[in-house]
Amino acid sequence: MTESTRPDDAETDGGYVRESPALSGDTANGARDALGKTWALATREYRLAMRRRWSLGATLVFAAFSVGVVAFGASTAGPGRFDAVLVSLVELGVYLVPLVALAVGYDAIVGPEASGSLALVRSLPAPAWTVVVGKYAGRAGALAGSLLVGFAPGLVLVAALTGPAVVGPYAVVVLAALLAACGFLALGLLASTVARERTHALGLALAAWLWFVLLHELLALGAIAALDLSETGVVVAVLTNPAACFRVLALAQFDALAGGLAAIVREAGLSTPIALVTALTWVAGPVALAAWLLERR
Repeated sequence: MTESTRPDDAETDGGYVRESPALSGDTANGARDALGKTWALATREYRLAMRRRWSLGATLVFAAFSVGVVAFGASTAGPGRFDAVLVSLVELGVYLVPLVALAVGYDAIVGPEASGSLALVRSLPAPAWTVVVGKYAGRAGALAGSLLVGFAPGLVLVAALTGPAVVGPYAVVVLAALLAACGFLALGLLASTVARERTHALGLALAAWLWFVLLHELLALGAIAALDLSETGVVVAVLTNPAACFRVLALAQFDALAGGLAAIVREAGLSTPIALVTALTWVAGPVALAAWLLERR
């Protein structure tokens, strides 16, 4: 850098310009300001979720589901067989949890855009990622609260029917369900960013549910049986589906009872840490892509 273009408060040493403390302070202040705006948007989104009562509705749905599955499963499995009850909870929860999460996230961006509030937020001096991350964090917090509170009655019931030894395995299932909910919420947020109308976003969310929950595993099992895929192919088939990652994480403690892709994955040797990292990638990846798409608008 020449003398004429060097900032007045910059220092040089051997031809190199060293950034001044003032410039470093501006960068740090900008980062703190962006994080502050993200937190403000997240808390606002959380309060809106509480005000609109969809969080209460999701809690009631999860509570009815957990109690119903536990009551029916315990009556058919017999006393002390909490493993069979929890496997039933996982196999049925893989349909409900993604559906609720996608329903929560599909209008996160396109809804405010249609009402004009998104343009007001975007007019603030903050990068697009603060909007996306703030809205995601607020809705994720509300969804997580609904899921944890909703599954609590099921825990109380299954512990009363089968004994306290179920608490640990039940907690693993709930945490895996929470991670799956966050992943599908991120996919719903991405659909909301791609679409320009609510109906289009809803269609994309339903298409995502059909593909990941119903069609993907059927096609994967068919391909594995017909093409005799290698262990690598089996692992790829699982890692490309957040619902399959949920099954692997939740059923890893019940290897003898796992079915479908989970049983095949056990033979392929997919480790739980890899499935966990992949599930976290399904959370961060769609959110990052949504932020990039919103920035380009």
